[in-house]
Formats: sequence, C-alpha cells, structure tokens
Amino acid sequence: MDLFLWITLGLIIIGFLILFSMKRSMESKLAFIIANMDSEESSRKTKSIVWWIVSTIAWGIVSIILIVWSFHNHFG
Repeated sequence: MDLFLWITLGLIIIGFLILFSMKRSMESKLAFIIANMDSEESSRKTKSIVWWIVSTIAWGIVSIILIVWSFHNHFG
C-alpha cells in the first residue's frame, strides 16, 4: 500500500477516535443546555456543540473525498 492510502486510513481512524472520545462531553453539555435554557453558560456550550457538529461534518466530507480519490488512484 502506498503512503497516500495510509494517510487516508490514519485520518479516518484518528477522526473516529476523537469523535467517540468527545461524544460523552457533548452529551453532558446538551443535557446542561436542556436543563438551563436561559443561562449565559448554556449559550457558550451551544456554540461549542455547533462547532463540534460542523467539524465532524468537515471531517466526514474530507474522509469521503480521500477515499474516493484513493480508489481512483489505486484502481484507475
């Protein structure tokens, strides 16, 4: 396997590890937001959850592009 494929697999695996490690803290932030809707801290935690979702989507898009590009380079 070439280096590009290893980089792609590494990005995907590391991304999953980070995603699952942060999942529990995001769940607790969401529970805090639901319990304390009018709090100033709830607004800050909402922003962090939104940024987590945006970064997860970006990671997913980059992973899909790298997988397609990798198959194109390997089989094309």
